[in-house]
Amino acid sequence: MKAKNDVLNCDRNYLRMLKESAPTDRGNIVAAIIFMLGLGTLLPWNFFMTASQYFNKQLVTPSNVSNASSGAISKDYNYDSWMALLSQLPLLLFTLLNSFLYQRVSERIRVAFSLVAIFLLFSLTAALVRVPLQPYTFFSITMATIWFINMFSAVLQGSLFGVVGLFPPRYSTLFMSGQGLAGIFAAIAMLCSILGNTDINSAALGYFITPCVATLGTLLCYLLLPHLKFARFHLSRRMSDEEENMKELLSSGDKKAEKKEGIDVSRKLMSEPEERSSVLVVSRKIWTMAVCVTCVFAVTLSVFPVITVRVKSVYKDSATWDKVFTCVCCFIVFNAMDLVGRSAPSLAQWPSKDSWLFPAAVASRLVFVPLLMTCNIPDSKLSVFFHHDAAFATIMALFAFSNGYLASLCMAYAPQLVRHKDCETAGSLMTFFLVLGLALGASLSFLLGMLV
Repeated sequence: MKAKNDVLNCDRNYLRMLKESAPTDRGNIVAAIIFMLGLGTLLPWNFFMTASQYFNKQLVTPSNVSNASSGAISKDYNYDSWMALLSQLPLLLFTLLNSFLYQRVSERIRVAFSLVAIFLLFSLTAALVRVPLQPYTFFSITMATIWFINMFSAVLQGSLFGVVGLFPPRYSTLFMSGQGLAGIFAAIAMLCSILGNTDINSAALGYFITPCVATLGTLLCYLLLPHLKFARFHLSRRMSDEEENMKELLSSGDKKAEKKEGIDVSRKLMSEPEERSSVLVVSRKIWTMAVCVTCVFAVTLSVFPVITVRVKSVYKDSATWDKVFTCVCCFIVFNAMDLVGRSAPSLAQWPSKDSWLFPAAVASRLVFVPLLMTCNIPDSKLSVFFHHDAAFATIMALFAFSNGYLASLCMAYAPQLVRHKDCETAGSLMTFFLVLGLALGASLSFLLGMLV
């Protein structure tokens, strides 16, 4: 028994020494990189979603082809709904694949290859701006691009959530905040293209070149991360390393004492919990947070952007405001308040992860569905209760803040419910359930779209 206590005391002393020797994030460089990585993961979704007006115009108006008159009768391609669905299906499928196969392909290869593929697909989209295509061909290529770019985005997001889970909880919040900034980044880029005096093709070209540059910046930030002392410390803090250090400490002890049964039993007890838990075991520990993050994003995607882009301004006399209304009140307001919500947990985290108020707060977001469906949508089948632009902007602000805040809490709480060695598995699983919520919401948007 005495020998067992000696080993346990040695374990505590080692962990205390490990904690005391932890380096600091000088200049918050690692924090800035984590923020940038979060931004890079959601660039594909946000840039294709925010460019809704551009894609719909390309599909309705014939491109500069010789027989333009034959395309006078346009077809409704329902871009917004198909974009949402074909974005979330590959995210769901490949995030699930990433949850189970992340051990077979190294994290560096997954992240670097995904970023390069996303850069090439954005480059293809930018190049197609100058290529005259028939609407059907343009729609087919765009949908294929959306599928593949979100496929790589799923692998990228799942891998990076696992990496961020190895850092202190503050960095999970920063990562989520970076994802929120991706939406603002795309919305401001679209606003500039709308207000610019250039033609639609030149504006679209500049719009899609922007994420190409941002994706390259994200790749450079990721490659820099392992070279920073603070990041290297947390990325290398694996329980397997601690086990090896503990074995070295034990081997330096009395050889005769190691042969005693007490030592053998204590070493067995210490080594068993250090093994990586199965996906099923981890999922049981984080199931509450998994269900909550699924519900948060299912509610959000069921009405945003498919329903919210249909809301129109009551001020028809102002041509400029009418032109930018959707970009400002739908995308900029949503993404700005979503970013505020994602950043808020760094200041205060309420409700706590063990409180029943947390799932209750998540369920309460269902009220936003009827609120947004009864805003000023022309020719709506439902009664309109909120006519004014300010009412729509207020509802969108509360809707977005609750989305960012509760989603960020879910992603920050989940790694705290498991051991350090299982943080990467928990992060990958939470990403899967996050995307599951997005896919469910995108599917529901078809039904809700028919109701209005």
